[in-house]
Amino acid sequence: MKNSQVKQIVTMAMLSALAYVAMVFIRIPVVSFLKYEPKDVIIVIGGFIYGPFSAFLISLVVSVVEMITVSDTGWIGALMNLISTCAFACTAAYIYKKRHNLKGAIIGLVTGIVIMIIVMLLWNYFLTPIYMGYPREAVAKMLPTVFLPFNALKGGLNAAITMLLYKPVVITLRKAGLVPPSLAAPEQAKKISPGVIAVALAILATCIVLVLVLSGVI
Repeated sequence: MKNSQVKQIVTMAMLSALAYVAMVFIRIPVVSFLKYEPKDVIIVIGGFIYGPFSAFLISLVVSVVEMITVSDTGWIGALMNLISTCAFACTAAYIYKKRHNLKGAIIGLVTGIVIMIIVMLLWNYFLTPIYMGYPREAVAKMLPTVFLPFNALKGGLNAAITMLLYKPVVITLRKAGLVPPSLAAPEQAKKISPGVIAVALAILATCIVLVLVLSGVI
């Protein structure tokens, strides 16, 4: 096995562990029984580094480990987690792989949010009555009032945090020798755009306020 492949496996394993830890220890109530977990941020960063299939593999590992350790929703919950994460992370990573620049990253993240919202509305309608025991009619009423705002907020938080963390994480991994050097000019590879930081912080602040409103804190 090549040294680069070993480094990729090590990095993906590390990202999987970090995503699992984030899922276990950071659970923020948003609306109804739904909670926000930042694991998708780590998974999409892995996808930005290694591509959409790597994002899928990390998501699969985290979903399975979550199912057998802390989840009480069994295989259906694991499937829902996998679908949600892949809809966002794999979509964003695929577009970023095709357009490997800031614009591609932003387009990928926005598209990932849209795809995740659409996909999860569909799958929540079909699977939530099974593993939550709710009547399908009740679930249908919850789609625009609970699941849609939750997934929109989840996507916004994921995108904003990814924009803030991706560059520092990649720079750290490059310094550790786990990720190959950037093909861009050295000053560009290390540069974190103030505009990106400002936009990400604005989105993050807006999402946090909405979470507090929906959870009844303010």
